[in-house]
Parts: sequence; C-alpha cells; structure tokens
Amino acid sequence: MVEELIVAITAACSASVIYVAAGARVVKQYERGVVFRLGRLAGEVRSPGFTMVVPFVDRLRKVNMQIVTLPIPAQEGITRDNVTVRVDAVVYFRVVDAANAIIQVEDYRFAVSQMAQTSLRSIIGKSDLDDLLSNREKLNQGLELMIDSPAIGWGVQIDRVEIKDVSLPETMKRSMARQAEADRERRARIINADAELQASKKLAQAAEVMSEQPAALQLRLLQTVVAVAAEKNSTLVLPFPVELLRFLERAQSGQPPVVTDTRRPSAPEVPPSLKGQPAVDPVEPPVVADRINGVVEALGLPEAFADTDGLGIPDAFGLLGDVGAPREPGDDPEPSGRPEESG
Repeated sequence: MVEELIVAITAACSASVIYVAAGARVVKQYERGVVFRLGRLAGEVRSPGFTMVVPFVDRLRKVNMQIVTLPIPAQEGITRDNVTVRVDAVVYFRVVDAANAIIQVEDYRFAVSQMAQTSLRSIIGKSDLDDLLSNREKLNQGLELMIDSPAIGWGVQIDRVEIKDVSLPETMKRSMARQAEADRERRARIINADAELQASKKLAQAAEVMSEQPAALQLRLLQTVVAVAAEKNSTLVLPFPVELLRFLERAQSGQPPVVTDTRRPSAPEVPPSLKGQPAVDPVEPPVVADRINGVVEALGLPEAFADTDGLGIPDAFGLLGDVGAPREPGDDPEPSGRPEESG
C-alpha cells in the first residue's frame, strides 16, 4: 500500500514537472511575447525574461523589436518630364506595438515591402529627373511619409527611407554628358574672356607707364629677347639703331665722332623796340632751305637762287650781301666776266 502511494506521488510530481516545463517560456531582450489563449489575446505583452503560459491552452508568439533593414526592389517608371528610369531604395523600420503587428496585419514585413514599392513608383511619377539626381533628401522625406502613414496602424514605425541608385538609359547618359561638357566649355570661355579683360587693363597701365619713360620699353624689349633666345630652335631678328653703326664706323676709321646737338637753340633776346609785339615762332634753317629750293624749282629760277648749304639763305643773296660788306686789303672781288662800262 505504501509502495503504491509512493509510486502515485512520484508520478504526480513527474507530471507536474512536465506540465510546468511545457508551459515555461523565455523571451529575449530584443523580443516581446504576445499570448493567445484559446485564440484570444490574453493579458499584456510579455516582457523579456522568463514567463509561463498554460500548456495546450495558451500560444506565445514572439515579435522582434529590432530595426529591420528591408531592401526595395528596383522599380521602373516614367518621370514627370518623360524619362524612363529604374530606382531602388532601402527602408529602415521597427515594431513599436507587438500586439498590433500580430493582430492588425498578417505579415508586417511583406506589407511594408509592398507599400514601399508602391510609394516609390508614385514618387518617380511625381518627380523630375533633376530631382531624382540632385534633390534626393526631399524625395526621401516624401517617401518616408507615404510609407509611415499606413504603417502606424500596424504597430510599425518607419525610421528612415533612402533612395540607393537611379539607373538611366544609355542615350540619356550621353545627352547629359554632352550637356555637362557644353556647360564646362561655356564657363571656360567666360573665364578666358574675364582674364583677357583684366590683362588688357594691366597692359594699358603698363603702356601708360612706359610712355613716360621710353627706356622702359627698350628694357622690356631686351627681356623679351632673353626669353626668346632661351629656345634653341628659333631665329631672332633684333632691330639695331643705325646711328650706333655710324658712330662705330667713324670710330674705326679714326675720324672724330660727330655729336649732333638735338637741342633747340634758345631764342635771341628781343630788342626793346620790339617788345610788346606778338611773338613769331622761329623756323629752323633746314626747313627754310627746303622751302626755298621748292620755290626755285617751281619757278624755274637759276641754281644761283637755290640754297645748297642748308642755311636758309639763297646763294644769290649771299653774293649780293658781299657788296656792302667791308673789305680787307687784298680781298678783291672775283671777276664777273663782263666788260667794264666806260664813263
């Protein structure tokens, strides 16, 4: 009798242990447990740690609360400016309400994926190509709002949506490359024109400075000669002053060099009787000589009236001037070649 009692107690204890073991559950830190008792939600969501359920009556479903990275397959669409593109993206979301994620939607991952694909195609149709390529931040925000609106009722929160890549047709890529090249060329021409304008202003200032000092132009010429002479494959033609050659020729022949005074002679003093009269610019003798010779040649006068010395005085007037001049002893006038007239 005692033995039968001991066996019964042992069996009961074993059954109890098996029953408790069957109802024991462990919920991890990143999970939450949802218990369904006979098909209905029982109590609150189970927190991480050890928990018990009624075996064969309760059913525990664990929900992952971590952030899920869900890639969106590439979607092909036509933009608002009639360009065919393929766009793919990625969605980051997490479950904030485990009970709604299990009750409100059959498969929240699949639901979020389909909603993301639909929203991405809608964004492609509402946007221009330039927005897809350069204004992605705004498109990401719009896509996030479109996915997050229905996902709130599913107990899912959208953390972030990013457009990964935009695939363009080859013809569109070539057109964009030509457009970028033309824009670069336009900017290069504008920069070159601006540089030419600045250089012209600087050259004008340099010319103004060189006009005040003519020697600066010669120095600049010599610098240019030095720069050109550095190249071995060029022929240099250097202008040389003719006056310097004549000076060297006279120095080599032993003749004293002729120094020409290019200064203008000072004006003679004005007699007191002529003071107050309007001034008359003096005319240099070479200019007067040229004028005299031109008049003689035009009128057909004898060569005696021409100015061969360049003194500005015709030779005939020089001969006439000797008549009234005082004569030294022994200075007889040259015979004129005409017989003397008798008284």
